[in-house]
Amino acid sequence: MKLAIVTAYPPSKVTLNEYAYHLVKQFRKHQNVTELILLTDKTKGDKDLQFEEAGCKITVKECWSFNSYKTIFSVTKAINQTKPDSVLFNLQFMKFGDKKVAAALGLMLPLVCKLKRIPNIVLLHNILEEVDLGSAGFTSNKMMQKIYGFIGSTLTRLILKADTVAVTMQKYVDILEEKYNAKNVKLIPHGTFEIPAEPDYSLPEGPLQIMTFGKFGTYKKVEGMIEAVEKVRQSTGLDMEVVIAGTDNPNVPGYLAKVQDDYKHVPQLRFTGYVEESEVPTLFQESAVVVFPYTSTTGSSGVLHQAGSYGKAVVMPNLGDLALLVQDEGYRGEFFEPGSVESLAQGIKAIVTNEAYRIELAKANYEAATAYPMSRIADMYVQTFKTIIDRKRSKKRLFRTKLASNVIDKRQEQTNSSNTESPTPIV
Repeated sequence: MKLAIVTAYPPSKVTLNEYAYHLVKQFRKHQNVTELILLTDKTKGDKDLQFEEAGCKITVKECWSFNSYKTIFSVTKAINQTKPDSVLFNLQFMKFGDKKVAAALGLMLPLVCKLKRIPNIVLLHNILEEVDLGSAGFTSNKMMQKIYGFIGSTLTRLILKADTVAVTMQKYVDILEEKYNAKNVKLIPHGTFEIPAEPDYSLPEGPLQIMTFGKFGTYKKVEGMIEAVEKVRQSTGLDMEVVIAGTDNPNVPGYLAKVQDDYKHVPQLRFTGYVEESEVPTLFQESAVVVFPYTSTTGSSGVLHQAGSYGKAVVMPNLGDLALLVQDEGYRGEFFEPGSVESLAQGIKAIVTNEAYRIELAKANYEAATAYPMSRIADMYVQTFKTIIDRKRSKKRLFRTKLASNVIDKRQEQTNSSNTESPTPIV
């Protein structure tokens, strides 16, 4: 199968580029994939295609830009040129832009593939019905939220024109089936990027590193985490370092710089900036606890899956998709009430003051993460494409059979008509 993937891809800073990297890493090794065509956003640096294992041919076509109104045309042109057997879209609603028209035009691409009869799957990482628009940085205006809701419903109906829409949580399946009467939605879990050998769960010498990882400033805010660690230091006397790993959310430029200035008096507070893919393992391995300082959630958490794969204890807000992941996939952690510094401090303290408990959580999360490695996720997509292709072939054969039957019937009718229209002459 010649598989095209429409996605952002490293070194892109557009959302979901890391997920695409790990999908590609697995697809290229799949026995049923003969070539990968990456239809990516344009970046200054070269695409990260340095994989250790051998794999199939990879073709890269940089054919779209964030917030471009031409995306639908440029990607369609690239599809016409490369002629893939199937197309996978790695999407969320603001994938092609944070301007409404640009974003909407990009989200019409699955419909284009459907009209061109190219088997296609949309991997939809979130649904607007489960996004707190205010906390996520879209808008706090109630009227605008209703408008966004209407636009979101319209775009969702557009996306559901795809052959299959894959979502990462069962709750999303239920909502799409109930609200939109969708019959083409399938659960394919998020998956875990890397599955290292089971760690020994020990920590490096030095301060206990309390780490958070992501893009900050909207629903991910770090002030409460910093203050919570300060409280734990004061009550326990433990040597702890706060590690803020990542960058600003594009909607809130300058956020982390301001936090760094506001909390410059706090000792052992480290801001890593952008974390290269090769640096991620060390970042997690050296951490004692991974914290999710969220006020809302917008989809299945890749960071939680990463934390699990490295065998880390976590502290999570008791809300939304994170709580569902614990229920659905077996992750464990300390929960805190969103926005409460005291509650967050108690969660961190429960782990850092009890080594046996920290290891217990870490082992449970490693076990949960290993249940869905990315190799298994890639195989689920390939099998779904096979089902779509087989279904289309069956419909095509049925159509041809009916067409042939209609032709035979018509000829028979013409013969019968000819016989009845030639009466025997009277002598």
